[in-house]
Amino acid sequence: MKKDHTTDADFALTHVADSHRKGFWPMLVVMLGFTFFSASMWSGGKLGTGLTAWQLIATVMTGNLLLGCYTGLLAAIAAKTGLSTHLLARFSFGEKGSYLPSFLLSITQVGWFGVGVAMFALPVQKVTGWNIHALILASGLVMTATAWFGIRALTILSFIAVPSIAVLGSFSVGNAFTDFGGLDAWFSMVPAEPMGLFTAIGICVASFISGGTLTPDFTRFSKNTKTAVSTTVMAFFLGNSLMFLFGAVGAAFYQQADISDVLLKQGMIVWAMVILGLNIWTTNDNALYASGLGFSNITGLPKKWVVLANGVVGTLAALYLYNNFVGWLAFLNTMLPSIGGILIADYFMVRKRLYGHLDKTRFETIRPTAILAWAAGVAAARVIPGIAPVNSVLAAVGVYLVAEHVMGLIIKNGERPESEAA
Repeated sequence: MKKDHTTDADFALTHVADSHRKGFWPMLVVMLGFTFFSASMWSGGKLGTGLTAWQLIATVMTGNLLLGCYTGLLAAIAAKTGLSTHLLARFSFGEKGSYLPSFLLSITQVGWFGVGVAMFALPVQKVTGWNIHALILASGLVMTATAWFGIRALTILSFIAVPSIAVLGSFSVGNAFTDFGGLDAWFSMVPAEPMGLFTAIGICVASFISGGTLTPDFTRFSKNTKTAVSTTVMAFFLGNSLMFLFGAVGAAFYQQADISDVLLKQGMIVWAMVILGLNIWTTNDNALYASGLGFSNITGLPKKWVVLANGVVGTLAALYLYNNFVGWLAFLNTMLPSIGGILIADYFMVRKRLYGHLDKTRFETIRPTAILAWAAGVAAARVIPGIAPVNSVLAAVGVYLVAEHVMGLIIKNGERPESEAA
């Protein structure tokens, strides 16, 4: 399937050309914009009311270590191949089988886009009294318009939003320390309703595991593997950790898990509307961009038109999604980590880093080993005690490797079609 690179600067259905690869700083900004995720502040707020300061630090470091390992491996694959998550899935799931992860990942991102639009519009409506439907429509369409322009717009927007949210969060944390007695007061606080550490680490990991599975959609533009892995790991330890800290400190002192309520109490709501709006904007554009790549893999349509359709759907359904879809999205999150586990196992352990060019690869239609491993990962996330996303990834990797070994014993007449093409 050959594609004219001059008409598709986002390479939705092919490898990223060397001429479009980016260096360390542009990729770091994009990945920081990716990890500066508003929902992580809300998750940090939940942790801040249930953990001591030392427990919070240990939880966030452990959670981001797990996320960094998971996303770093996916980043390495993407940089080496120049392929998105959805195109990588063709090797392990099969050409038509890749539609399953593409659909699950894309519909989740459209859902988060709608939730993000409402997250921005509702606090603005609360302060200004403006019509909520008009706010949702205007903000959703603006976010969709920038996502239309792809990775270039994401880079520009991230250059503005990342330092802005870092400054706002730092001011908020500084005000909280000033108002309540500084670091000593925070470290001496004991939560009224303590939270278990496994539960807390699970919240930290689950807050970004679905987005983390889409890491290749962005890191495929990296100039080399070192750039992809280093910027991804740094973004999680810096960006995601800061988001949790910003949410947790305010929640611990003000007993408000919603960062908007904390900023309102601090008299910073006007700045919050602007800067949190930018933060949600980058998050939503990343979600819309990734969903466009996924549905392009399924339909073969140009990513830009799919992005436009997804943005319209997410905007029109924003209030419904906000009020009714969060629980469903949480359920979908249990269905996604195993996808990344299978991609990692297939590339590093089964194919030994030997992926051929898409145009020269004969894909199987559906590969049952991947479907079986995905189902095992979903089951592990649902029923095995511990950290659900981690259970999902490990179970998927284990089942996939065993299934591939058994399949190799059954098929004795040669290598798989992909390996022949590689």
